[in-house]
Amino acid sequence: MKPEQMTCNFGEHLTIDGYLGSYELLNSRERVLRCLEELPDMLGMKKIADAHVVFAEEDPRASKDPGGWSGYVLIAESHISLHTFPGRGFLSADVYTCKNGMNARFIIDYLIRLFDLAEVETHLIKRGTRYPVRNIQESCRLLQGAR
Repeated sequence: MKPEQMTCNFGEHLTIDGYLGSYELLNSRERVLRCLEELPDMLGMKKIADAHVVFAEEDPRASKDPGGWSGYVLIAESHISLHTFPGRGFLSADVYTCKNGMNARFIIDYLIRLFDLAEVETHLIKRGTRYPVRNIQESCRLLQGAR
């Protein structure tokens, strides 16, 4: 096998920061839960646990944390997480999958509609760019046994 064929890209990580969103929508536990329940199915991902959403109270020690809803769902491919800050009209989301070819535009548009975001800042990160295409521990055992 050629060296360039020994590794691949492990997956993709989309980060979305949304601004000037609706206070009511960002402050809705039901809206956050709906997103975490719907999005994996829309993307063809397999949920391996129920979505979990909690309210984080304002932390007077942390000037950046005015409180809001946080939630996540574990998927076979990795996870999706959301954090809302209704008082600041802000949403922070992560969609991380070991699949390649994520439809980032679909996810961004979905979140814009769901939380009425006026602006978004996004980053699509290729993760594990040197991920081995074969189990390296097995190869190491085979090499050690051949000595």
